[in-house]
Amino acid sequence: MEKLISFIKENKINYLENEPMSAHTTFKIGGNARLLVLPESEEEIALIIKKCNEEGVRFMTVGNGSNLLVDDGGIDACVILLGKGFDDVRLLDETTIYAEAGAQLIKVCTFALENGLTGLEFAYGIPGSCGGAAFMNAGAYGGEMKDVLYKCDHIDKNGNKGSLEGDALELSYRHSAYYNNSCSVTGLYMKLKKGDREEINAKMKDLLGRRKAKQPLEYPSAGSTFKRPEGYFAGALIEECNLKGVSVGGAQVSEKHAGFVINKGGATCEDVLNLCKKVSDTVLKEKGVKLEMEIRVTK
Repeated sequence: MEKLISFIKENKINYLENEPMSAHTTFKIGGNARLLVLPESEEEIALIIKKCNEEGVRFMTVGNGSNLLVDDGGIDACVILLGKGFDDVRLLDETTIYAEAGAQLIKVCTFALENGLTGLEFAYGIPGSCGGAAFMNAGAYGGEMKDVLYKCDHIDKNGNKGSLEGDALELSYRHSAYYNNSCSVTGLYMKLKKGDREEINAKMKDLLGRRKAKQPLEYPSAGSTFKRPEGYFAGALIEECNLKGVSVGGAQVSEKHAGFVINKGGATCEDVLNLCKKVSDTVLKEKGVKLEMEIRVTK
């Protein structure tokens, strides 16, 4: 780790040591990352990954931390944070948007609106970065990244540049090829359609209004806690089991939307995991349906 830190200093890459991950996740939960680096280019990401491999240091890439629950004991690894400094968004042609992985979805949706492009309205208000959205094929209100995303650039686990396109992305419900290939998404290519700015804006405002009305956005969370079981809705099953408002420590099943586990105040990773187990065990016992967590847990 010390050799890695010296290397990062020499290459003038921004970094932080023993940085609280609670400051980098929407759950506001998590211990310290031993090392957190903030690259501003694919070249820097590649350098970091190659050096991690050379020195035998574990690494992981994160974005906005909107679907991430970090262990209370922290992460004894090199965390590569893709955020500000790696968030360029631009037009490649009249209907194609390229976005770096650190760009926030809300920024890309606004950019699409400004250029009169439709197809991304569903993502307006999803509190995540583009890289995370591609990684999990984020979706809401009948739309998903699969509808617009056709190519991703990445750095593989050996520090080499590459890309996946079309069917090779393996986009399905809350899943992509990146779940299994250990690559770090660096850029997204999205094909949209020309549309009417007023109609696009109206739809974005409508969906954001629905989010605010139905979701507990006033509390830290990681969004929908459980994947949608086939033929059911997780939130409805949880509510039918009278679990709304149930708490473990500072973690609570939202009283506003049972599909969300929230940080009511001072929640730990252990609180969240214990509450999720209580919820899934109860739903399985009472409804015969197995719930699978949508949130990624890491340490």
